[in-house]
Amino acid sequence: MIDRFIAHIESEKRYSGLTVRNYRRDIEAFAEWFKCRVATDSFDASKVEQEDIRDWIIYRLDTAKLKPQSMNRELSSLKSFFRYLRKMKVVEEDPFKRIGSLKTEKPLPQYVTESRTKPLLLNLRELSRSPVLKEQRDGLIISLLYGCGIRLAELLSIRLCDITNGAVKIHGKGDKERLVPLVKELEERIEVYIDTCRTNGIELQGEDRLIVGSTGKPLSRSTVQRVVAEYMAQANVQGRKSPHVLRHTFATHLLGRGADMREIQELMGHSSLKTTQQYTHNSISQLQDIYDKAHPHK
Repeated sequence: MIDRFIAHIESEKRYSGLTVRNYRRDIEAFAEWFKCRVATDSFDASKVEQEDIRDWIIYRLDTAKLKPQSMNRELSSLKSFFRYLRKMKVVEEDPFKRIGSLKTEKPLPQYVTESRTKPLLLNLRELSRSPVLKEQRDGLIISLLYGCGIRLAELLSIRLCDITNGAVKIHGKGDKERLVPLVKELEERIEVYIDTCRTNGIELQGEDRLIVGSTGKPLSRSTVQRVVAEYMAQANVQGRKSPHVLRHTFATHLLGRGADMREIQELMGHSSLKTTQQYTHNSISQLQDIYDKAHPHK
């Protein structure tokens, strides 16, 4: 049945090769463990009970020293397998029905401190003065990600007609739209970039994407990610270098300078205030660092 399930997720569900390999490994590992547990040469899924699964979790956490995230991934593989077995009437009851996921600590969003962003902002000003279209475009990419706190997909979906009256219309998740104001300097950079596009034979029209390559075609996600990583590295930014880090940096800096939580929520396009509140932890962590370094009693 394992082979049939793997063929199902590979051909019908069209899971990626990596996902298929992970599923097979997780299920076969559980099957081998269960055979040893009940002292049998063949794996009978219908004999698996909730108690077996709980013992399996304890066994994996203890022997493999798995983190909760990794254990939950293995459980996800097994849950999918047993749902399939129940659908195929191989098992009558799903032993995973009452097995929940392990609690995990959600990592705090990574961001760049204000002092670390200064070299990056200086680079952006230099790029905005460049007559080279690619350099202007690269600078604009980072300026929009950091200056507007938008997601990578939102950046790539901006059309020329979305730039209006000192703001940019952002097409967010779930087809939700929001307006994000543009500071005067960023608005001017966009205008210069559009003029440079025309100079290079790229006539952007209203429905055209704003961020394009040398042929006028929209950029790929990987190109934008590479651009961001390159310029963040040039500015000696430590840690992860990605568009999402710039988005987190935007929110953290706004909060640090006294912006209202509700306003940040609206600018970020968060459906829940709880999502926005994660940035308060970063601010508290930053204050703690300052306290540790500067307090006279330390």
